Amino acid sequence: MTMVAQISAVSERVMNLSNWVTQNARRLPDHPAIIFGDRTLTWAQFDSRVSALAASLAARGVGHGDKVLVHSKNSSEMFESLFATLRLGAIWVPTNFRITPDEVIYMASVTQSRVFLCQSDFPEHAAAVCKTEPQMDLIWLQGANPVVVDQRPFANDLILKHLGESVPNAAVGRDSPCWFLFTSGTTGKPKAAVLTHGQLAFVVNNHLADLLPGTTHEDGSLVVAPLSHGAGIHQLNIVARGAPTVVLSSDRFDIDLAFELIERHRLTNIFTVPTVLKMMVEHPSVDKWNHQSLRHVIYAGAPMYEADKKLALEKLGPVLVQYYGLGEVTGNITVLPPYEHENAKRPSTCGYERTGMQVSIQDEAGNELAAGVTGEVCVVGPAVFVGYYNNPEANAKSFRNGWFCTGDMGHMDAEGYIYLTGRSSDMYISGGSNIYPREIEEKILTHEDISEVAVLGLPDAHWGEIGVAVCVRRQGVVLREEELLEWMTARIARYKVPKHVFFWEALPKSGYGKVTKLLIKEELKRRGVPVEL
Repeated sequence: MTMVAQISAVSERVMNLSNWVTQNARRLPDHPAIIFGDRTLTWAQFDSRVSALAASLAARGVGHGDKVLVHSKNSSEMFESLFATLRLGAIWVPTNFRITPDEVIYMASVTQSRVFLCQSDFPEHAAAVCKTEPQMDLIWLQGANPVVVDQRPFANDLILKHLGESVPNAAVGRDSPCWFLFTSGTTGKPKAAVLTHGQLAFVVNNHLADLLPGTTHEDGSLVVAPLSHGAGIHQLNIVARGAPTVVLSSDRFDIDLAFELIERHRLTNIFTVPTVLKMMVEHPSVDKWNHQSLRHVIYAGAPMYEADKKLALEKLGPVLVQYYGLGEVTGNITVLPPYEHENAKRPSTCGYERTGMQVSIQDEAGNELAAGVTGEVCVVGPAVFVGYYNNPEANAKSFRNGWFCTGDMGHMDAEGYIYLTGRSSDMYISGGSNIYPREIEEKILTHEDISEVAVLGLPDAHWGEIGVAVCVRRQGVVLREEELLEWMTARIARYKVPKHVFFWEALPKSGYGKVTKLLIKEELKRRGVPVEL
């Protein structure tokens, strides 16, 4: 019997992701790269500014493997900082600009960043970080607040000083870290997922094939979500194709401006989350502006409720693309393309496996479960991250037999379509029965008077846990708790019907527009509802 020898890789080197900017400056020098407010930068200008910022960072000691912490709202300078960091072989560490100074301090301490790029709108964050991390070098990014007490330099001044200097893209390997993507921390402290040049190269190829087929430099994308997370990953696809990125310049999410920009620049794609997409298609601006240029409206972060999906299709046409994927897998688990969104045979599916990725539904021991049986969604493939930074305990919990365990619960049908029932942490046990909130939420949203809902389990001395539903009524509607409970009883198995209903004006949302059960519990506690025994 002949044995095949194990062949070692001759080289682990891969392209530095910043080379996309270099390529665009060479091939499309006069084509728009980024549009922010009334300012447009071509690819030649963008590449030149990226090199100048990279040169200024290098002059301050930033090199291969160093971390650059960035706290900023979306802006052209923030986007430049990503590629300047990558160009040096350093690691971009973006925050969610909505977090508190203490949370930024935590991220700074975990990553031991060399430089802190902080937008001028957040002097309290800069002061707090510099007090606890005095060795950190502070550079200001320009925000709406043009004046800061601190006399340290602005990035744009450094860019102008170094403009014209050419900085090559540093040599990197497949597993060279390039981006620390902090998880949203639904339980415990946020963890830094380590994304690498090789992994993200696969992710972008996969996104372009499965989510954005046919994308070229003639396309264009509107940024409506924080570049620090999923929107930033999405924009890598746009950069890879040399298309322009249009960034909303308003501090708040201005839906009317968003639709105006789509019409003005004939933009072809956006990335968002279901709650924001719901806001957009329910807003009168959706009927005011021409959005027929849109070909791909990509949403992720959670499945879209069927009622909301129906309205989005009615308003935007067959352009919806759903993907399911955590930050640790950089959005690469499943895809539901436009032609599947009106398939009545599979309501509520999040799609099928992405190209090059494999999904397995497993029990707690790691055994693969049969079709239709609920378990934990586990995944393998080149999009899976290399692990959490300096967190062996979290890595040990997240990987089993080579599979990344997502913590999401769901099942796969016989044809390979995947259905999520919620986070494993969302499931609650009432009277010995496992209850998954997602299916109850789907049912409640079919009630014509309900616009938003979250179902979760709270401790109960008799049942162990009981379900409660927090609902948002449509404007002008009068609906009482007993009426909704009676309606549910006729449509949901009695043991799954929540014991109590609360009506709120709105559901609290995270900085990324997601409704998390942790935020709901915190708000219930603030309102005097016991969330612990």
